[in-house]
Amino acid sequence: MKAYVMLALLLFTTAAARSAAPAPSAVRTLPAVSAAVPAPAAWSWPLAPRPAVLRPFDPPPQPWLSGHRGVDLRAASDGGPVTAPESGTVSFVGVVVDRPVITIDHGNGLRSSFEPVRSPLKKGVYVAKGAVVGTLVAGHCGRSPCVHWGVRRGEEYLNPLSFILDLRPSVLLPLKGSGEPGG
Repeated sequence: MKAYVMLALLLFTTAAARSAAPAPSAVRTLPAVSAAVPAPAAWSWPLAPRPAVLRPFDPPPQPWLSGHRGVDLRAASDGGPVTAPESGTVSFVGVVVDRPVITIDHGNGLRSSFEPVRSPLKKGVYVAKGAVVGTLVAGHCGRSPCVHWGVRRGEEYLNPLSFILDLRPSVLLPLKGSGEPGG
């Protein structure tokens, strides 16, 4: 019986905390690498149709170690359009370690980067959510056309999928009458 009361309190506390979530500007700074962050708004996929995830977000246990600080998304083809998952301002267009990269500042310290993506846009240009920001260049995932999408808040890498999917774990509860005390 105590276990059911504790579970009910935990669920109630979690639900109350979600409904009283702070405004995005009041969100505290998280550790250097975070596996999931609730989406501040519904972002969109940067590729259409909805892409498969070829390589998931795999943050390192320490910021200086190797890991995968974004996701690789399968594209329909090389040379296809890459779109802004949320509105923002272009903060970087250039080459990083021989790959073309574009970065969009979405405000609130959030930035999305895409590679290898060639873009005609210039730093400071505003882009609307869903607007084409560049074209995919071959080579990142071998023979599979793909784009690497990374999201950062300050210096912290975040899972880009957490901005478009609900990544919270499912919670299964026992059925009444399942043989547990009180059932």
